[in-house]
Amino acid sequence: MKALTLTAYHQFEFGDAPEPEIGPEEVLVSVKACGICGSDIHGMDGSSGRRQPPIIMGHEAAGEISRVGSAVTGWQPGDRVTFDSTVYCGKCPACLGGQMNLCPNRNVLGVSCGDYRRHGAFAEYVAVPQHILYRIPAGIPYEQAAFAEPISIALHGVNRLPLRPGDSAVVVGAGLIGLLVIQALKAKGAGLVIAVDIDEKRLALAKELGADHALISGDTVPAQVRELVGNGDGADVALEVVGFGPTMKIAVESVRKGGSISCVGNLKAEVPFPLQAVVTRELNVFGSCASAGEYAEAVKAVAEGTIRVEPLISAVADLKDGADWFRRLYKNEEGLMKVILKP
Repeated sequence: MKALTLTAYHQFEFGDAPEPEIGPEEVLVSVKACGICGSDIHGMDGSSGRRQPPIIMGHEAAGEISRVGSAVTGWQPGDRVTFDSTVYCGKCPACLGGQMNLCPNRNVLGVSCGDYRRHGAFAEYVAVPQHILYRIPAGIPYEQAAFAEPISIALHGVNRLPLRPGDSAVVVGAGLIGLLVIQALKAKGAGLVIAVDIDEKRLALAKELGADHALISGDTVPAQVRELVGNGDGADVALEVVGFGPTMKIAVESVRKGGSISCVGNLKAEVPFPLQAVVTRELNVFGSCASAGEYAEAVKAVAEGTIRVEPLISAVADLKDGADWFRRLYKNEEGLMKVILKP
C-alpha cells in the first residue's frame, strides 16, 4: 500500500509500506479521509516525543471496511466507518467504568512514544479493533466524518464541567478544538459564550459558529468578561484550550467564585498555575484527556449539523502531497485550520 511515513523529524516519505495485518477481532479499513491534527504537527518536529520515527501518523479518519477478522461480528466489507483514535482494551476497571481514555493498556493510532508503535491512517489502509468502530450515516462525506475524533475531544471537555442550562462560558483559545468547544457548549444549552484568542480571523469565525462575544487575548480579558456577564464576578465556566501559562491565568481569572475550569489544551507539559486564586475562590479544575464515550454523540452532531465542520476545512489534498501541507501548517503563516488528506 501507499503511505506517508515520518522517516525522521521534519522528513516524510510517500511510498510503499506493508499493508497492515489484522487480528481475529480487527478490521482493515480503506482510508478515504484523514485530517492533520495539531498533535501530528508537534509530533513531526519531535517536540511532543510521541511520534518517534519511523511512524505513519494520522488518527482523525474515516473510510470503508475492506476486510474483517475471523471473530468480527456486526461488521462487513463495504461498511462506511469512522473510529476512535484511542485503542483501549474494553476489559479493565477503567474501561468498564466508562473511562476508556484512562485505560492502562491503551495506545493511540499514529503514535510512537517508546512504549509502543501503532501506525495510523495517513495510508491507504489502517487496522483497527471492531470495538472502536462507529457507522457513518448515509449522506455524510468522509471528509466530515473524519471530524468525529476532534469533536469527541471537544464534547468531552465540555462534559467534564458541571454545566447547567444558561450558564455563561469563556473559551480561551479559538483554534480548531476551541471552535468545536464553542459549538458543543451551545449544543448543550450554554447561555453567553465568550471566545478569547490572539487571532482576529479566528475570533470572527468563532462568532460565526456561535460565540456571542470575541475578545483579543490579554490582561484585560477577565475584566471584560465580568462586564459582559454582568455579575461583577465572572463566568460560570471556562475552558482552556491552549495549554499555556498566560491563557491558563486568563481562564482562572475569568470565572466566578465557585466556578469551574476544564483544561483541554496541552501545548506545554508544565505551566505556572495561579494556585491562590483557585484556593481562595474555591474553583473547580478538571483535566480533560481525549474522549470517553462521546464518539457516537460526535458522529450524530456531524450528521445533524449541530456542530458545523465545513467552515473549518481549509483544504482537501492528495496524501502524496501531505509533506508540503505539513510544512505549511508548521509555518502557520496562512491561517490554515483543518487540512484533510485523501489516499
